[in-house]
Amino acid sequence: MPALVGDDGLARCPWATGDPVNRVYHDTEWGLRVAGESAHLERLTLEAFQSGLSWRTILDKRPAFRAAFAGFDADVVARFGPGDVARLMADAGIVRNLRKVEAAITNARATVALRDQDGLEALIWSFRPEPGPAPRTTADVPTTSPESVALAKALKRAGFAHVGPTTMYALMEAIGLVDDHLEDCHRRGCAA
Repeated sequence: MPALVGDDGLARCPWATGDPVNRVYHDTEWGLRVAGESAHLERLTLEAFQSGLSWRTILDKRPAFRAAFAGFDADVVARFGPGDVARLMADAGIVRNLRKVEAAITNARATVALRDQDGLEALIWSFRPEPGPAPRTTADVPTTSPESVALAKALKRAGFAHVGPTTMYALMEAIGLVDDHLEDCHRRGCAA
């Protein structure tokens, strides 16, 4: 499916045309570079929680995720223990999936450990691919790439969990490592 023109006359990726929340996310955030450890940990965590769910569900719950996970402060989340896991599993404001909750805590601990090297942000961005041609339709947008496979492996070696190649490709799209806005989308080329 090609980009669709909305009632405002702007062409957008099709997933962003029918829902106002998705539209705002698409127009103001998706595909734009983020900066800092907590921003990268947040995106990595939200992408992992999204697995198997709609992105709209995650966007709706995002404020609750930020509150539940201390603004994605890796130092705070890395100290979460069994009581915190129980608290998170009782929090209807977030996705209550034990494997994903435990992965978020594991990933915060791995993020702290990465500080002895270049850090989470540098590790993720070291897998930035060379820009390719703009996708013309949604059928041209991959779900994985050699770089997302390599990133997933590197993160797993560093102690991260729930970071498969598809989830990492979605992360790469979300934070601007790849620009998968369709060729005719008004946001194409806005990534860092």
